Amino acid sequence: MLKAFRQAMHILSSPVRGEARRRGLIIQPYRGYGTRQEICLMGRVYRQAGPLFGREGSLLGDVGDIGRRVMRRGQADVIVRASFGGTEQRVNTDRDGYFRIHLRTRQAPANQHWHSVALRLVQPPEPESDTEGQVYIPPDSARHVIISDIDDTVVFTGVANKIGMLWRLFMQGPKSRTAFPGVSALYRGLHEGPGGGEHNPILYVSRGPWGLYELLEEFFQLHNIPVGPIMFLREWGLSPLRPFPRRDEGHKLDLIRTMLALYADMPFVLVGDSGQQDPEVYTRIVQEYPGRVSAVYIRNVSLGPKRVGAIKQLAEQIAAAGSTLVLAADSFAMARHAEAHGLLAPEALERILEEEEREEESAEPHLQRRVTVTGRDPVRARELVERELGEQQHGIEIPDVVVETEKNRPK
Repeated sequence: MLKAFRQAMHILSSPVRGEARRRGLIIQPYRGYGTRQEICLMGRVYRQAGPLFGREGSLLGDVGDIGRRVMRRGQADVIVRASFGGTEQRVNTDRDGYFRIHLRTRQAPANQHWHSVALRLVQPPEPESDTEGQVYIPPDSARHVIISDIDDTVVFTGVANKIGMLWRLFMQGPKSRTAFPGVSALYRGLHEGPGGGEHNPILYVSRGPWGLYELLEEFFQLHNIPVGPIMFLREWGLSPLRPFPRRDEGHKLDLIRTMLALYADMPFVLVGDSGQQDPEVYTRIVQEYPGRVSAVYIRNVSLGPKRVGAIKQLAEQIAAAGSTLVLAADSFAMARHAEAHGLLAPEALERILEEEEREEESAEPHLQRRVTVTGRDPVRARELVERELGEQQHGIEIPDVVVETEKNRPK
């Protein structure tokens, strides 16, 4: 119990812990994205107290750093200057201290992946707060844009179990926030593409709060998952008078539309899970932008046949719009389809399968395979699922369901 408390204190203090344990106005940039003509970057300015007590890394120091985190506040109406590509932009922070940079370049940046954006506070001036943000600009070799959900797609959070989800989000560290077996090899394969060197951008979307940004960064690095702009979080706006997160209707839909407009000459791959609204959102995107989405991959985290049946109907709508939805039992099921459709190198399949099998051996019970039901035909698959669910209500694995038109099948 004491060890768990110590770990929780260390994790909760991490966003304000650093070598200098700085104080005053701080610029916290989030990784951004862009093209060689324009970039977008978001960040936050907040005021942070100096070390309260205790040495860095000690239990007392962690408690003090948690106190600093609780006390820090976003600073409204602060002016931030961003410099990149021969031009600059000045923006004001909003009521929560967030700023958004949308800058058109005068000088096209080099054909590389990550680029630095110089950030400075100009009002009030605070030279010691100077920092650099990072933006990902797809190189000429990129062929697809991958947009992926995070919760219950990359990392298990247990959205259906709200108490368990909150415990994992706030009381367990990145090492304890379990990645789905094989997911890191899958995302590395999609990032590299069938040619092995495409460096396709991966943009991560989540409904979680911005306060999780540092934990997500560490989680991705620990699990060797390709980093990308983890910038599509949101401000929950919690306060004593507003104890619940702000509503986010249309949040993910608007973001994907923005990305489709920015990368207008590139096809997309959408990855999500069956637990919330990803299949519905992605279906709408495919219908609104025919020909722009190469495939939709949905990780199945639902046990009920009703949800599987609903997703099957959405899959048929997506097929009618010219794309494909795969309801996948695991990472390898997604990879198998991606390789067959030219999104993944054949040699990546073996790496994904090896990683998945190795990680399943030590995975938590909720991530392990239980009863496997096979079948490529969606109608037959649904019958098998309903039969199995009738016989065993817990611990079954839903089969892969693939619905696609004849023209979308690999030759």
